[in-house]
Amino acid sequence: MLKVKVNNKEEHTVVFDTDNNGKLNNGSFAWDVIEIKNGTFHVIKDNKSYTVELLKAEHAEKSFLVKVNGNKYQLNVKDKYDELLKSLGMDSMNSSKVNEIKAPMPGLVLDIRVNEGDTVQKGDPILVLEAMKMENILKSPTDGTIKKINVKKGVAVEKNQVLINFA
Repeated sequence: MLKVKVNNKEEHTVVFDTDNNGKLNNGSFAWDVIEIKNGTFHVIKDNKSYTVELLKAEHAEKSFLVKVNGNKYQLNVKDKYDELLKSLGMDSMNSSKVNEIKAPMPGLVLDIRVNEGDTVQKGDPILVLEAMKMENILKSPTDGTIKKINVKKGVAVEKNQVLINFA
């Protein structure tokens, strides 16, 4: 079961089964899809033909921009797990902004791979911390700009000490 919000307005409930049939807002439909080329699909739904082109996909946010027969649509998708998190009040936990990187354990700063003012992407290596004779690369938890580096190379740090602040 998917809940699909179109252009941040109307929301539809879609259920697919394995026989190219499904339900759209409790009404049944038959469909078939073939990928014509990378990101472009030919879809037949209820004996009508559609050309669907995927223009942009933000998989983590489950947000997609598609063009259907020349018309653009913004789709925001929620699955049963998103709905469960929402019902438990846990749907906004990932949306909090990360403002700092803390030391996950006591250790020695071996290398700092960024400078103040640098722009980083989520997953970029930020700092190398040696702990228990192992090198641990701390990566950026978010996209952002390095505001302040609070440590220097060769300095020992304690667990939960703030190493880097983001702007």
